[in-house]
Order: sequence, then C-alpha cells, then structure tokens
Amino acid sequence: MISKKEKMLIQAYVDGELSPEEARQIDERIKADKEYMEYYEQVMGIGRAVRMDRGEGLSPDADIRIKGEVLSRPNKEVGAMKARRRNKWAVAGGLVVVALVAFMWLGNVFLKRSQQAALRDSVVSLRLKRGKLKNEMQFQPYYTTKGISASSQGPVVSVQKSVNTQVSPDVVYMYSSSARSVRSIQMAGGLSMEKTVLLGGVSMSPANYSSQQDFNTESYDYVAPNDFLSAKDNPLSTFSIDVDTASYSNIRRFLNNGQLPPEGSVRLEEMINYFSYDYPQPKGDEPFSITIKGANCPWKKGHKLVMIGLKGKVPNPNEIPESNIVFLIDVSGSMDSPDKLPLLKKALKMMVNRLSEKEHIAIVVYAGSSGLVLDSTDGTQKYKILSAIDNLSAGGSTNGAEGIKLAYQVAQSHYIKGGNNRVILATDGDFNVGVSSESGLVRLIEKERQKGIFLTVLGFGTGNLQDSKMEKLADKGNGSYHYIDSEDEAYKVLVKELGSTLFTIAKDVKIQIEFNPAKVKSYRLIGYENRLLKKEDFNDDKKDAGELGAGHTVTALYEIVPADSEEEASSSVDPLKYQKTEIVNSDEVMTVKLRYKEPDADKSKLIVKTVKEDVFKYDNDPDLNFAAAVAEFGMILRNSPYKEDATYDNVIELAKKGIKSDASDREEREEFIELVKKAKKLDNRKHYEEGEGISFKGERKKD
Repeated sequence: MISKKEKMLIQAYVDGELSPEEARQIDERIKADKEYMEYYEQVMGIGRAVRMDRGEGLSPDADIRIKGEVLSRPNKEVGAMKARRRNKWAVAGGLVVVALVAFMWLGNVFLKRSQQAALRDSVVSLRLKRGKLKNEMQFQPYYTTKGISASSQGPVVSVQKSVNTQVSPDVVYMYSSSARSVRSIQMAGGLSMEKTVLLGGVSMSPANYSSQQDFNTESYDYVAPNDFLSAKDNPLSTFSIDVDTASYSNIRRFLNNGQLPPEGSVRLEEMINYFSYDYPQPKGDEPFSITIKGANCPWKKGHKLVMIGLKGKVPNPNEIPESNIVFLIDVSGSMDSPDKLPLLKKALKMMVNRLSEKEHIAIVVYAGSSGLVLDSTDGTQKYKILSAIDNLSAGGSTNGAEGIKLAYQVAQSHYIKGGNNRVILATDGDFNVGVSSESGLVRLIEKERQKGIFLTVLGFGTGNLQDSKMEKLADKGNGSYHYIDSEDEAYKVLVKELGSTLFTIAKDVKIQIEFNPAKVKSYRLIGYENRLLKKEDFNDDKKDAGELGAGHTVTALYEIVPADSEEEASSSVDPLKYQKTEIVNSDEVMTVKLRYKEPDADKSKLIVKTVKEDVFKYDNDPDLNFAAAVAEFGMILRNSPYKEDATYDNVIELAKKGIKSDASDREEREEFIELVKKAKKLDNRKHYEEGEGISFKGERKKD
C-alpha cells in the first residue's frame, strides 16, 4: 500500500518539483513497483483530462478556490458493474420483451445509484471564497454534493451551499468515468476561477481562464544554483549581464493569487535587477559606471557579500537616434482573457501617448495566419496607431513562428541605419502551430540579431506561459524579457523604462572577476545560472552576451568565504604535478573586468577595476541591504541549499533598511515587503530529503 508521503512525492515528480536526483529515485521506483506505476498512471491521466471553462460575464475581481480529490477506484468498480450487467442481459436474452425492458430499466437505476456513490466518494471537499463583488462581502461557505444528472460527457455532480449566502450554488463538476477526472467546472453568480488543485498536483489559475485552454501548460526550466568554487582552483568567474525582469513580476502574480511560485520561475538575478539602484552616472565617454560595495553576508555568519553594479549613461534627448519598432502581437484564442490581449492593448495605448516623431511603429499579428495590421508609422500619427490597436481581437490557433518571420521582414524593410531596430513580441507564449521548435526560432532570431535587429519579449497572462522559451528567445535576440501582470507593470516597462528598453548603449556586455586566493577562499555567484560563460569567452568577440540600455542599472552579487575562514574550500582538486601555483601577496580582493561593444561595433572595449580589502564597509548601505534582501527572499522561495539562516523575518528587516524616504522607487520596495509577508503566510512547504525518496525534513510554519 502506497503511503501518503509516497503519493505526495509521486505528485511532486509529475509536477517537476523534485531535484534531478530525487526524480531519478522516483523514476526507478515507478519502473520497479507495480503499485507505484498504477498510481503514477492515475495521476498522469487526471492531468491530461482536466479542462476548465470560464463562464461569461464573470467579475475579474471575484475569485473561487476549489479543492477536490478524484479517486480512480470507484470508476473501475463502475466499469466492472457495467461489464457484469452486459453479461446478465446476454443470459436473459430468451426472456420475453416485457421482462427484458423491465430488467434494463432496473439496471439503469442501479447503475445510476452506483455512479452517485462513486462520485460522492470522489468529490472530497469543495471550498469557495468570494472576493470583491458589488456588496464587498467576504466569506468562505462550504459546499456539499447536491445531486447527479446525465450529460453527454458523463454524469454531472452539482453542489449546494451549506450556509446562507448571496452566491449562486451553480458550481458544477462534470465527471467523466472514462477519463477518471473532472472534465470542467461551470460557474455562475459572478464567480470566477482562481485555482483548482486535483489529485496529482494539477493546478490551474487564474480567475479568467480561456475556454480554449485544456489545462495548465506553464513551463519553467529547472535552475540548479551556482556552487561555491575554490579561488585557488577556479580564480575566474565569467558571465553575461542580464536585464530581464520577468521573474519578479511573475512571482508577484503567483503570490497575489495566493500561491507560492514554482521554484523554476524564481531567477535571482531577475529579481534583483527588477529594482533600480542609486549608482553614479558614468563620467567622460564611458557608456556606464561601475560601482563595487561589500558587507557581511546577512544569511551566513562569517561570509561576505560583494555587490557589483553598472549604471548606463542617460544620453541627451537630441542624441537619441530614431527607432524602428515592430510589435508582434499574439491574437490567438488563448489571448482572449482580461489579463492578456485587453491588458496589452491598454499598455500599448499608454505607450503611444509618449511617442514622438523619432519612433516609428508597425504592428504584425499572428494566430492561425499572420498579417500586417499597421505599416511603419511615426509617433505623431497617434490616431492611426490607436485605431489599429483598438481593432485587435483574439481568435484562432497560434502560429508564432510565421509571425516572427513576417515581423522581421517588416523591420528589415524599414531598417534605420544607426538607429534602434527592434521587434517586440507580446504573447502568452503558446506556440502550438507551425514550425515552432525552439532551435528553429533561435537560429532565426540569432541571424536577425547579427543584422542589427534585436528582440524584446513581453509575457502576459496565466495558464500557458512558456517562461523558459520566452526567456531564451529574448536572450538570443539581444533583448530583454518582461512579464506584464498589471497596468502598473505595463506603465513601468513600456512608458517609464521605454528609453532603456529601446535605446541600447552597449551590447555583448560581459563581466569577468579574478579572485585573489590570498584574500578569498571560495566564492559563489548568486543567480545568473543560465548566463555563465567559459573563461575563454570573455575575450572572444564572437561570443554573444547581454545588452545595456540607456539609464539602466545591472547588479550582481557574490557570496565570499574569506581566506582566513576555518571552512574548507568547497571545491578542490589534487595538486598539479607539472605546474606550481604561486599566490601573489596583495591587499586586493579581486579584479573586475568588463568587455562591451558599442551598438554598431564588432570589436569590444575593456574596462578594468581593482577591489581592495576596504570594500567591506557598506553594512549600512541601503541599496546593498535591499539587494541582499531580494536575493535572500529568492533563495527561500527556491529552497536553495545555500539559504543557510535565511528567514522571511530577516528578509523583511533587511529590506526595511533599504527603503529611503525620498527615493523614487520607494513604493516598489514597500510592495516587495508586502509580498514577503504574503509568502510567509502561504509557505507550508515540507522539504524533501535525499535518501530513499520517501522521507521529509522541515517543519510547517507556526501560526
């Protein structure tokens, strides 16, 4: 008999929440154990069969939370009953017609009662919560099984309220015995869906889920954290800068919906770089300044923290070149939701009001086929651009690959030499028709990048956000990836930060740190796991790296173990036989080197800056404290093995030290603290322990 803990592990295995080693253990157990295999197939069957339909005219502010458990055993019994009854009818074939009809009638009644019993056993609990409706009432009535009726898709279980409320009881489970799962949920009375959790961890969100979607297909890559490396054996750390911010706003969406985010959605560098920091403006002709600060590590006593910050130069308005922008907009059926195409249209309208004659806008749409909605139009013709935006509507399947090809063709036909040429892709990421392989799209985007046309990606909505694919496309297109979860975020990305999004001041920006083993025993880069480069890539001008926009800031954090620490170096190798390593006696902790290219250049330039021991004096620096708080929060959400003494309370205390009363981003930093508080209330996780794959460690939070 499979235990409850083992079932939870199998569910986590299906959801992709286990580490590679844990997943391997479960995989082997499934292959070797029949009960494991049967339970695994049951969980997978439920995931494939789930379908959720959104009711018409639902309030986007209302929400519903339903928790149900569907068991397969009653359905197998129902199937066995059907088989037995077919045999009985065959034996009774010689009876008179009247008797046959009577038996059939009685058999149907008995079958219906059997199905009712099975379904009542399957639907364990339903719980609804009403959000902000007209009367602003808040309550959580419980619902019980009301009855079963026939349907072309199988029996239907409806539920009724167990308390007096003003909410309609028309919440219906449509149950398919052949699929062994809930097929859909119908709602009325101003309710809309936020989340459903079924056996196997199948979860769907949010409130406004399109009827075209069969189940939650959001995808996130597993991110293995960077390890500590010995400064003696691995003195060089090399990576490409990253200006994406999608991870933070996506995490905010999950937390605001009452869910902890998937661990794969948490990318620490994107969380840190969502916020701007008070770095000085660059001097002279340099495109950016370099700021380096150090302090004690807040989550590990005895460790140090180093922050490396870049600040892009803000050019004179007269120096900003013209822009050739092609918006590639997904208008497929999956975008027919208030948090997708309608939100995108609002965002575009906000942006249009800030355009000038220097910006030229074209709009390409794609669904079952692709088309040019608006040819390149300068920003003074606002009415023409707004009319094209108003006429956008969703419908059809998604042929993203063909849309990207057309968008690049339009961008190439209006190419501005010496200008900013860019395609901005706005989608929920549901590339499901046409040649949509990542490798094919990446090759196309890399080819166009070499021609001087960059790609920025804007993600929208929930349910089928292809996060990993969208991040990769933006990375290969020398652009950035942002997730738009609200009108405020739309304003931030497309209005407030439009200059840094469109105006590139440096491309292929790489950072290489050389650590001094006399001062540093080991180090760890926090985040940037998918931006790591080989040490040889730093001087290779053919190697692609990130871009930096006007006025943009980029921040990286290193956790350092000092050389005088009693900790053993986390990574070591046997002494070399043919070479001897000589450590130079110096008061320098590290040397920071940066390479970058000007937007139209093919050859890189080098900047070098040394860092001495006096760098570790910024324990009270607001920006360093806040960046450290964001990193610590991310490690908790990811359940990082390096989170050490990190806690939500420590994050809140540290973040408060990072709020300056006169700062322009004070509201964003205060919002961060509120998100940490939400995560603390939601976090009931138990953490898996390596071993036989069925044990746990960790404690539930105390109320």
